[in-house]
Amino acid sequence: MELRFNFIYRTENKAKQTTEINNEDFSVAVNDSDGIISLTLKPNKKISFDKFEMTFDRQYKNTNRIFPNGYQSWTVSREYAPKDKMDEFNPRKFGVEKKNFNFLGMWGAGDLTFHQYPEKGGIFYGYSYGYIRQGGDITLYGSLSERAGYTIITFDTNESTVNIEKDLEGVWFDGEKEVLSLAIIDGEYDNAFDKYFELMNIDKPKVKRSCGYTTWYNYYTGVTEDIVRRDLDSISKLDTKVDIFQIDDGYERTVGDWLYPDEKKFPTGMKAIADEIHSNNMLAGLWLAPFAVTPKSYVFKEHRDWLVHDEKGRIHYASHNWGGFFALDIYNDEAREYIRNVFDTVLNVWGYDMVKLDFLYACCIIPIHGKSRGEIMCDAMDLLREVCGDKIILGCGVPLAPAFGKVDFCRIGADVGLDWDKKPFSREDVSTQNTLLNTVFRRHLDGRAFLNDPDVFLLRESNLKMPLSQREIIAEVNSLCGNLLFVSDDVAEYDAKQKQIFTETVTRPKAKILSASIDINNDISIDYSLNGENGNLTFNIKTGIKRIV
Repeated sequence: MELRFNFIYRTENKAKQTTEINNEDFSVAVNDSDGIISLTLKPNKKISFDKFEMTFDRQYKNTNRIFPNGYQSWTVSREYAPKDKMDEFNPRKFGVEKKNFNFLGMWGAGDLTFHQYPEKGGIFYGYSYGYIRQGGDITLYGSLSERAGYTIITFDTNESTVNIEKDLEGVWFDGEKEVLSLAIIDGEYDNAFDKYFELMNIDKPKVKRSCGYTTWYNYYTGVTEDIVRRDLDSISKLDTKVDIFQIDDGYERTVGDWLYPDEKKFPTGMKAIADEIHSNNMLAGLWLAPFAVTPKSYVFKEHRDWLVHDEKGRIHYASHNWGGFFALDIYNDEAREYIRNVFDTVLNVWGYDMVKLDFLYACCIIPIHGKSRGEIMCDAMDLLREVCGDKIILGCGVPLAPAFGKVDFCRIGADVGLDWDKKPFSREDVSTQNTLLNTVFRRHLDGRAFLNDPDVFLLRESNLKMPLSQREIIAEVNSLCGNLLFVSDDVAEYDAKQKQIFTETVTRPKAKILSASIDINNDISIDYSLNGENGNLTFNIKTGIKRIV
């Protein structure tokens, strides 16, 4: 394999570019053996890189299918045909230029503030890993570590190349460091992913397939203690055993002040609620966005020095949610102690068994302290695993590779909408169609990196804008491809048919997915083996119509 390089860098206040791996400023040692390519940087002087990339040739066939893994949990991730276009969201359609991308955090959840979106078809990029599939076999390209910086993998069918780029913004190198370790694995789909996770030495998840309830997709921030008690009573009366009852966003006074519940909505406090959940023989779950801080919070008003600042001392919005929020600097000693105290209280004083940790990407919205975004995210996941001990973590809104082996469950798609057809505003926005695509095409992570959370299925009639036939498709896809099966319904409203669907969805064993594909007509076909019998589910992702094959 012939490797070509491109380096754009700065040293001694000069901007330079080279395609050579040895020059007066640095050298790159290349090791290519046993299917792993590693690049080790040896700087001769202090140096930073605006571009650090490696390219090699790859011939594509019209019958190939290409999977680029999206930036984080919510980013749409699917297979493409070689001449398709990544057209889910191109900000230039809206006349948005890069310099304005993060106005009030509007684009903070994605990568558009630091990576150029492809302008034409045949170019597919993603993060940490991706593959080219031919039938049941794939060539998998996977980074073995994101601690030096995120690995951006671009499949260009126009130029017949694969390009590997490292996001090293903000890092100055003054000593030898391995910058890239990339595995290239050929083989049958499941065998290739087994090999990839073996190379990363990621332990198998310890948790089991679970079902449960979350307050979010019915009440959102309007949840109250009375609603929680009512739905807890309803779900505890089901004949089917439910494992986890989770309270989502809305219980807290404001995002960032996690130890101060809204006293009007939760007058008895969060410990009392956890105790009631336990008395109903379920694990108690609680939602937090541990790095998020709104301007209304005590933390923001009293400790702005705890927040992520750029080199000019400015704080940056991490997202537009809740009117815009900022992120904690995980390297600030006082902020870290605050985080430790929050989790000690939630897990050990209040007694929650599981925490859903959301908007985790926020901690690495910009490079800080001479660290790349990838290193920051890896350090953040190490911190969260440490402070949670052996309690269950459900990760969400997180770049996935840093979460491998650090969380027990993980969301692998966008939030489900209350209708089938909602048009997403960004690649990370709420979208039923996009989250189903992710549930199908990120299925390879399930049981290897963590157990997949495909997001909720909803069976109720109220506060929804889709027929039962579409709700059944979501439930079936989640049950076939996922391992955390949640609803947000008051199940007391279920009729006999809805109860039957619920029971079948959460008690069905995990299927073995034999193959999955999407065709030119947007039909998704899933072949699977379940209870010793083969089956097929085919539905149109655009219309939500199930087809009999």
